[in-house]
Amino acid sequence: MSASTLILVALAGIFLLLFLVIRTKLHAFVALLLVSLLVGIAAGMPLNGVITSMQNGMGGTLGFVAVVVGLGAMFGRMLEVSGGAERLAQTLVKKFGQERAQWALVITGFIVAIPVFFDVGFIILVPIVYGLAKKTGKSLLYYGIPLLAGLAVTHSFIPPTPGPMAVAELIGAELGWVILFGFAAGIPAAIVAGPIFGKYIAKKIHVTTPDYMLVEEKEYDRELPSFAMIASIIFVPLVLILLNTVSGAVLEEGNGIRSFFTFMGHPFVALTLATLLTFYFLGTRRGYTRQEVQEIATKALEPAGIIILVTGAGGVFKQVLIDSGVGEVLGEMMASSALPPILLAFLISTVVRVAQGSATVAMVTAAGLITPLIETLGMEGPVLGLIVISIAAGATIFSHVNDSGFWLVNRYFGLDVKDTLKSWTVMETLIALVGFAVVFVIGFFIS
Repeated sequence: MSASTLILVALAGIFLLLFLVIRTKLHAFVALLLVSLLVGIAAGMPLNGVITSMQNGMGGTLGFVAVVVGLGAMFGRMLEVSGGAERLAQTLVKKFGQERAQWALVITGFIVAIPVFFDVGFIILVPIVYGLAKKTGKSLLYYGIPLLAGLAVTHSFIPPTPGPMAVAELIGAELGWVILFGFAAGIPAAIVAGPIFGKYIAKKIHVTTPDYMLVEEKEYDRELPSFAMIASIIFVPLVLILLNTVSGAVLEEGNGIRSFFTFMGHPFVALTLATLLTFYFLGTRRGYTRQEVQEIATKALEPAGIIILVTGAGGVFKQVLIDSGVGEVLGEMMASSALPPILLAFLISTVVRVAQGSATVAMVTAAGLITPLIETLGMEGPVLGLIVISIAAGATIFSHVNDSGFWLVNRYFGLDVKDTLKSWTVMETLIALVGFAVVFVIGFFIS
């Protein structure tokens, strides 16, 4: 089959995927599987070869992602039910003082979103925003935008959150580099989109707590876990994964210390250890029975299941593109482009994100399409970490009416659609552009 025909097959597959998700509202998991099947057949693969590719793509991806996302979900759920998120917010707001509460909230969001899903973290912490706005008479956005920015940045850029974790697995990036570049891009993005933009937009749009959210204020005087314990447990897996990457870069292979950190810093080991620590310190030691801890952990896997399956389907799409020969042609075409790979990854992710709304679908689709280019150019090491953050930035940009996060913020802050676009959508776009700008500049020094 000619190269031009294979390119047409790839383009038709992408358009069909967008049509199925946007117009027919077919679930992304089913849509990705169906498109993978049709692309394989249209590219001339043997029928049994299509099935084998799909099986290999799903198995190869889920062998890593299912374990990590599952452990991360249980870890985050224990933090949620124990009151750990509230403890972080309370302590930081108290330390920073009411005048600098914006900075406390952006840091709280940044830390909480490492183990806790974005929407859960927001719902847990939004009462603090209501309380501060009521005390000071300022717009909800003055405090809400910094909190949202902190949550959104970590959710998009820093493993073990599912998005960057899935992209790292799909393109073969080392997690330590992804975490390092995630922090490098995320910190300035959170500052610009959080306290700076929050102060600006609060002057333009004054909103108070909507009537339907005026419920009895949440009590925070119950016994909460200590700030030091919560912060320590959250950073355990990050530090171990980073030590794995650093020891691999500075120590020779076969060195005992390197071997130890390679084992301890593998996401399976690091997250298993962190999850066990939450079960004990936030569960058993705080009066939960073993049965209750088990029930909390089981409940945590329900939302994780959807992310795991969609990511697995993204792995199927990637594998079919590669095995059908479509990937090789795509890779060669992109390699001959004047655009740098980091920019290409961002643009692909941006188009899919704006078109269909789901950041997860945008990430796994972009990863599937960019993988052939990575293989064609033989890219490896730190630059793959930059590409992960670039894809994550594209998948964050311009959240609008087709994104569930848009409506979550719209409802909790009582905004109309126009004001949600002016606040939430601009905030997400600032995160994306600042984050991308940082990795693009770093790319000139390490690629």
